[in-house]
Amino acid sequence: MIRKCLRIAGLAAVIVAAVLLLIAALYVSAHAQQPAPASAEVKVDNFSFGPGTLTVAAGTTVTWTNRDDIPHTVVSTDGVFKSKVLDTDDKFSFTFTKAGTYPYFCSIHPKMTGKVVVQ
Repeated sequence: MIRKCLRIAGLAAVIVAAVLLLIAALYVSAHAQQPAPASAEVKVDNFSFGPGTLTVAAGTTVTWTNRDDIPHTVVSTDGVFKSKVLDTDDKFSFTFTKAGTYPYFCSIHPKMTGKVVVQ
């Protein structure tokens, strides 16, 4: 009887170890396949945002870089984000966490407009 109990306990230990190894392998696999945080660029140049409309996935960080010789800003029309005044080569970044459409403009030159679409 004791021998049978020891055999069952040994078999149970092997099964538990196998299940733990399987769980660990699945955990590592799931986390190893997560993509790196995405990023995208918008160039501010010649009184325009390029591209004018940018489509990104949720979680993407968008960086605007002023390549113009004069200052510009990047301001969300609904108050979600707002840059300081960007001189030549200055950058402003914002991470979009929620799906939606985010129109923006330059507060110094309001005819300069753009849009980020987050899916």
